[in-house]
Amino acid sequence: MKESIIIGAGISGISAGIYAARKNMDHLVVGEEVGGQAYQSSEILNYPGIVETTGSEFAETLKKQVEKNDINLKRDTVVDVVDKNDYWAVSTEDKTHKSKAIIFATGSHPRKLDVPGEKEFAKKGVTYCAICDGPVFAGQDVAIIGGGNSALEAVDFMADIANEIYLVNIEESLSGHEYLQERVTNMDKVNIIPEANTTEIRGDEMVEGITYRQNEETKKLDVSGVIIEIGRIPNTELADGLFDTDDHGHIEVDRWSRCLVDGKPTDQAYAAGDCTDVHEYQYAISAGMAVTALLKSVRWLARQE
Repeated sequence: MKESIIIGAGISGISAGIYAARKNMDHLVVGEEVGGQAYQSSEILNYPGIVETTGSEFAETLKKQVEKNDINLKRDTVVDVVDKNDYWAVSTEDKTHKSKAIIFATGSHPRKLDVPGEKEFAKKGVTYCAICDGPVFAGQDVAIIGGGNSALEAVDFMADIANEIYLVNIEESLSGHEYLQERVTNMDKVNIIPEANTTEIRGDEMVEGITYRQNEETKKLDVSGVIIEIGRIPNTELADGLFDTDDHGHIEVDRWSRCLVDGKPTDQAYAAGDCTDVHEYQYAISAGMAVTALLKSVRWLARQE
C-alpha cells in the first residue's frame, strides 16, 4: 500500500514527486513521458530561476531531477482509478497499485483546428499559448485564432509584443467578457476578421501565413506566427464520476488542491495544474499547486497514524 500515487509526469507530477521523495514517502509517480506538455513549448522564459530554455531542455531537466531525487517513477499508462473507500486502486496496463492518497496531475491538451499545416508547423510558428510563446513573435505580424476569453486574453497579452494582430474568429461576433471585447476592439493594431474559418496554415520551413474561408471566398493572410486559442481539453477521463467537475470537465478543487465531491473537499484525493478548474495554464502555477497538494496529503496521512 503506497502512501501516495501521483498520476502524471509533467511539471505538476514531477513537482509532487520531488517533495514525496524528499520526505521519504512510499510513493509512486505514473506517467507516459516525463515532461508532459513541456515538449510542446518552443521557449520557456517565465519560469522562476530559469532565464531561458526550450521545452525539450526543460523536460530533460525534469528527468535529471527524477534521478537526483530518486523519485519512484513508473513510465506507464493509467487505465483505471477506483475509489475503494479506504484506499485507491490505480490500474496500469499490467498491474493494479494501492494507495492511501492520490494526486491527479494529468494536465490538459489544446483544442486543435485539425487543418493542414497545423501539425507540421508546431513549434515552427504555431503555438497554443500566447503567454508561453508570444515573446518569440516580437515585432512580427501574428494571427490569433478564436473569439472567446482565451483568444481575447491572448490579444491583450500580445498588444505590446506583436506588430500587427489579426484576430480570426469563426463566429460573427466575439464571445469573451465584455471588458475584454471593449479593450481589444479599441486597439489600433488589432484587426478582427469575423466569420472566418481557418482552413490551412502555410509556410516553408516556418509559418508564413494562413488560408481561411469567409463569405464563400478563399482568402490568404501573411503572418509569421499563429496562436491557436480555441480552448483546452482537460485530461480528466480517469476522474469521471469520482469528483465534481466544471462544465468543461476540469476537476473542481479547493484552495488546498483537494478534490471536491458533492461540493465538499476530500482529504484522500488532490488535483493540480491544468486538469483543475483554476484555468491558469502556467508551469509555475502547476508546480505550486502540486507541491501544495503533496504537503497537505502528508499532513492528512500523519493524522491517520
